[in-house]
Amino acid sequence: MKLLIRHGRIVDPATGRDEIGDVAIAAGRIVAIGKVSGDFTPDRGFDASGLVVAPGLVDLAARLREPGHEHEGMLESELAAAAAGGVTSLVCLPDTDPPLDEPGLVEMLKFRARKLSRCRLFPLGALTRGLGGEVLTEMAQLTRAGCVGFTQADAPVRDTQVLARALQYAATFNYTVWLRPNDPWLGGGVAASGAVATRLGLAGVPASAETIALHTLFELMRAGGGKDAARVHLCRLSSAAGVELLRAAKAEGLPVTADVSINSLHLTDVDIGYFDPAMRLVPPLRQARDRDALRAALADGTIDALVSDHTPVDADAKTLPFAEAEPGATGLELLLSLALKWGDESVATQPALGGESGLLRALAVVTSEPVRVLGDALGSLSSSAGRLIEGGVADVCVFDPAARWSCTPLALKSQGKHTPFAFATSGCELPGRVRLTVVAGHVAHEA
Repeated sequence: MKLLIRHGRIVDPATGRDEIGDVAIAAGRIVAIGKVSGDFTPDRGFDASGLVVAPGLVDLAARLREPGHEHEGMLESELAAAAAGGVTSLVCLPDTDPPLDEPGLVEMLKFRARKLSRCRLFPLGALTRGLGGEVLTEMAQLTRAGCVGFTQADAPVRDTQVLARALQYAATFNYTVWLRPNDPWLGGGVAASGAVATRLGLAGVPASAETIALHTLFELMRAGGGKDAARVHLCRLSSAAGVELLRAAKAEGLPVTADVSINSLHLTDVDIGYFDPAMRLVPPLRQARDRDALRAALADGTIDALVSDHTPVDADAKTLPFAEAEPGATGLELLLSLALKWGDESVATQPALGGESGLLRALAVVTSEPVRVLGDALGSLSSSAGRLIEGGVADVCVFDPAARWSCTPLALKSQGKHTPFAFATSGCELPGRVRLTVVAGHVAHEA
């Protein structure tokens, strides 16, 4: 199909492009940007006047709940939610039932996603069999099946020797290990340690649970070759102390990247209120100083990407006392809006950014920066995903930056309706509304 997106504000953080123009798409590729030849005859057009035409969003952390947890999310519903949020590529975690530790499971999941034509799917494989933290998986076979990296999700590697061997093996074959830094013996609580957790009588998770895990990981990387060690991506940092350790590791030259969730970027432990189970999240919401440090680190590039941490949860599992409620929140449809909200607020607190740079950085952390984290694992897509370039893949998100929408459960396409930003009858008013999502030249969503 030939598609012509007309008169939009074309914004591409990877190239710094910001101009009014057209985007012509044919055979799944962008054939022209800016001025389009009169010889191009589209099958359909889309008037983007007053709208922003940006690269499709790339989300590095989403749970799709299949296989094994279909009561919380179906592949069809969650990929529809991704398209509605402007997400054209997403990385899914392997903590399904059974876990993604066999090539057949990975191939089945990718096949089903291709059939739905809603979003590109990039699975992470389990680092250890059954996520048990003891025996390494066949990483080479999983990579051939389509895995872009290996992780334990939230399951611990209980033996440091196993983690050291995993990093050595990954370095040999140029694989990336994705880890959420959390010491399992310190990090077993349900809220961040501090005055709020103490007042509510909730078991706390100290920041040291994150920093001790980071110290261990960085020491293993140094022992494994330092700059030549395995690439490591740190998932969902949550503390100011963790940010400082990451900043020092990057300055040292260790091959490490990191992301932060939309929840930790905007909320604090005070938002738990009177035991609100919607705020039961992993990692737990920390203090304002931690949130502010995360926001500053995302702005200056210490933290590379912003993720939805999409984890749809069944209503029965959420409507329980706070400590018993299942952690998680839906986020795919909120990623763009909360990135824009952060960009606007960052400009207000950091005037040096400037208004236009605020928008560019907000889009960069959900488009080009996640692609840089994925690197060569994307294969042929690595040179054009997360960008708008002639000849590149036609993954496009068109949104209205001036629109405001109320995040209510009924407004969400995800099967999971629980998020800290949604309430039963009213929700947070969020900026930006996706009007068109194009995946490989195919219209995946239109509103």
